[in-house]
Amino acid sequence: MSINATLLGQAISFTLFVWFCMKFVWPPLINAIEERQKKIADGLADAGRAAKDLELAQAKATEQLKEAKATANEIIEQANKRKAQIVEEAKAEADAERAKIIAQGQAEIESERNRVKDDLRKQVATLAVVGAEKILERSIDPEAHSDIVDKLVAEI
Repeated sequence: MSINATLLGQAISFTLFVWFCMKFVWPPLINAIEERQKKIADGLADAGRAAKDLELAQAKATEQLKEAKATANEIIEQANKRKAQIVEEAKAEADAERAKIIAQGQAEIESERNRVKDDLRKQVATLAVVGAEKILERSIDPEAHSDIVDKLVAEI
């Protein structure tokens, strides 16, 4: 009985141990394993969603970058057009100012020319009178000197 009783005692102890483990130890371990599996599955699902979100965000960022570049190019084009417009306006103003200055200069030249002509006429008239006086002092022949007097008057 000693070997059989020992074996029977061990079998009963083993059975009680297995029953105790299955009743009190195994369910919390299974629950912990199942919770861990669920957390891992949720983490993998979240990682998949995050990867999709990342792809969407990258696509959106790429699209926004394209739009920003297009907007920047449009702004640059408008700035270049405005620059050309400002340059043309400045050229037109400069041309107008140049024309105004030229017109003023020509008016001044014409005025000075007229003044000089008047001065010359006065001098010629004075010379004509002086010349006539000298001619008259020498001779009083109007017919002889009429061509000189006529020439002087025509030049005046």
